[in-house]
Amino acid sequence: MKSKYLSGSIVQPMLGSLIVSVTLMATSGCVYAQTSTESNTHQLTRAEVLHELEELEAVGYNPSQGDDGDYPADLLAAEQKVAAKHQAERNALAGVGQAAQIKTTSQPSP
Repeated sequence: MKSKYLSGSIVQPMLGSLIVSVTLMATSGCVYAQTSTESNTHQLTRAEVLHELEELEAVGYNPSQGDDGDYPADLLAAEQKVAAKHQAERNALAGVGQAAQIKTTSQPSP
């Protein structure tokens, strides 16, 4: 009689734990699947990463220095320089567009 009671008292909690574990694993998989496929995120390609690294190196960042104590600061400074360079390029293109628009509107009609 005691053996039936002991086996029942051991099996039922283990069965309950098994059910809870399976449920958690199944729901966590669904949650991950929902969050990993957001439409507004863009997976960077290898070419984009290499281009970004080339831009950072062009403004003075040296990734081979490793973790020398200036790591976050020098990377952030290089990223700010690249952002300033991109802004200057956008401003130059906007200026060229505005200059062309002014030139065409200021020409007298024949």
